[in-house]
Amino acid sequence: RRPEEPDGGTRQRLISLFIPNIANAPFTATVNTEWVRTLANGARITLINHRLIARDSAGRIFQERRLLVPQDGKQESTVNQTEISDPVLKQQYICIPSANTCQLEIRPTFVTAVQHPGGSIDNDGETQNLGTQTIAGLETIGTRETMVIAAGEIGNDSPISTKREFWFSPKLGMNLISIRDDPRFGMQRFEVSDVVLGDPDAKLFSPPDGTRIIDLRN
Repeated sequence: RRPEEPDGGTRQRLISLFIPNIANAPFTATVNTEWVRTLANGARITLINHRLIARDSAGRIFQERRLLVPQDGKQESTVNQTEISDPVLKQQYICIPSANTCQLEIRPTFVTAVQHPGGSIDNDGETQNLGTQTIAGLETIGTRETMVIAAGEIGNDSPISTKREFWFSPKLGMNLISIRDDPRFGMQRFEVSDVVLGDPDAKLFSPPDGTRIIDLRN
């Protein structure tokens, strides 16, 4: 902390859809994020972004990370980071376009299979099967998890009810829709669209030409 920094304040980070490094299930798609928060005075804040994701037949994953911006369309959601994960070489690039650099790291373990649809395996609440529906041309299985945080558990003076909803694609091995509705954080919705099956452009899985590589593997 520097002396000129103000006291107090909070930081929040959204955890988006998880993409496992599954081989032989290649695709390209867009993840659409919407985060709605209702403040104590009744005002609502809505932030959005749309980012590119891709996975090739080897299980390599490319992801854009974009800034969340107001829904009014007056601000551009710029790419502030890209990530390339390679389960074969067991390494990952984290690239910062504004600095024209990529950090290369060892990543010893990857998730290369998904055994269950929905959210977490461990859930103390109620789980409801929502049936099936087609999303972006793919069949998905719906699950809703409801959990109640008892009064006093986290300093709350009354129970807090939270809900999470997932629509899981067996073909891609990942959720195509994930909705988290929690009074503490607002409503967070992630939805996959524009799915194109098949191998993406191979250039996505290499740092852009001219990028400075910072090798941290040693």
